[in-house]
Amino acid sequence: MTSTQYLREQPAETGAPAPAPEPRKERAAVSRRGLLGAAGAGLAGLAAGAAGGFALGSEETTSSPQTPGTRTYPFYGEHQAGILTPVQDRLHFAAFDVITNSRAELVELLKDWTVAAARMTQGLGAGEVGPTSGPYLAPPDDTGEAIGLAPAGLTITVGFGPTLFSADGKSRFGLAGRQPDALQRLPHFPADKLDPQRSDGDLCVQACADDPQVAVHAVRNLARIAFGRAALRWSQLGFGRTSSTSTSQTTSRNLMGFKDGTMNVKAEDPAAVDTHVWVPADADSKGSWLAGGSYLVVRRINMTIETWDRQPLSEQERVIGRTKAEGAPLTGGGEFSQPDFHLGGSDEEPLVATDAHVRLVHPSNNNGAKMLRRGYNFVDGSDGLGRMDAGLFFLAYVRDPRTHFIPIQMKLGLGDGLSEYLQHTGSALFAIPSGIAPGEYVGQALFA
Repeated sequence: MTSTQYLREQPAETGAPAPAPEPRKERAAVSRRGLLGAAGAGLAGLAAGAAGGFALGSEETTSSPQTPGTRTYPFYGEHQAGILTPVQDRLHFAAFDVITNSRAELVELLKDWTVAAARMTQGLGAGEVGPTSGPYLAPPDDTGEAIGLAPAGLTITVGFGPTLFSADGKSRFGLAGRQPDALQRLPHFPADKLDPQRSDGDLCVQACADDPQVAVHAVRNLARIAFGRAALRWSQLGFGRTSSTSTSQTTSRNLMGFKDGTMNVKAEDPAAVDTHVWVPADADSKGSWLAGGSYLVVRRINMTIETWDRQPLSEQERVIGRTKAEGAPLTGGGEFSQPDFHLGGSDEEPLVATDAHVRLVHPSNNNGAKMLRRGYNFVDGSDGLGRMDAGLFFLAYVRDPRTHFIPIQMKLGLGDGLSEYLQHTGSALFAIPSGIAPGEYVGQALFA
């Protein structure tokens, strides 16, 4: 990936304030689907300049920097935003089941989602009329809870699950012959306790923003638009990013209090991104449409917070393999120092324990495999027994889950000392198609 390609996912340097509510327009009573279809005709104009002045492959020319709230990222580009984009603070992730049997209606849904996503990522309403305009006796084409809110760096990333292609041994939508070999349901790993109602899905939407209401607004409107064609299967709210995808971001902490994602793949390292994130053109003849895209691994990981909080600091650091204060390896140095797995302690055992998390996941012990992680903390109330329903919503983009995730997770399930404090309750895998140009729709290469 060139530096120009990286810049395509950087914020538009416009300094423009959040758009004011759009003026009232009178219109005939038309269906939402018809309205969104008509909106597509204006998409090229939107892509060329609405609320941000962005265009495919162009670099921003204005010099006034944006404030964090008014920051926008283009929906169009060589790759989908929300992957290399610097991780925002909030997440609303949703998985959908496609309930129509019509391929044409599925394509129409993806076109409608593209129109709405391109608008919402620029701080506009999901529809061109707006939440307070149009026929008084018809539902608005936007739900309205984002009126007056800034774009907040919203990104919307869309993916396809294995069951979109085939289910129960039968092809769906004529897509079975285009299902990549790597796109299969993730295996049941040791100690998994998966909830089917928090796992899998035909489609996924990852909405990230620095304002939680902006992210929720995005998913809510895409779910509304999908009515009759796709239904929400499950969703997850997240806060407090647990990794960084840019060297401009500091390393954040997870709910165990440790820095997380120290050695994460960064957007400023294009060689690593090409090696570990993007699917190459020659990866799979059936999945040639996925070239330039990626695979998204999703795992909902509950933490037994109460048990963890009663452990001494020495035990916490032992199972992680890093210091809690600085995130440095137990073998010395700073946060970004490489651990020395051969260095022994006073009892002739290695300073980094053989079952320490950092040892088991380190690339040197996994054939060099790395992931681009952009997970979030979550707290979903309590479980009725006085325990917090909390943990890590793990999101990782990889070139191939068969080499970059499954072997590593299998190793963790069998021997990670940290597993005593974790419970995996949700799991999914999605193919994330490459980006699109104005006038195209997300996933278009799959249906070509």
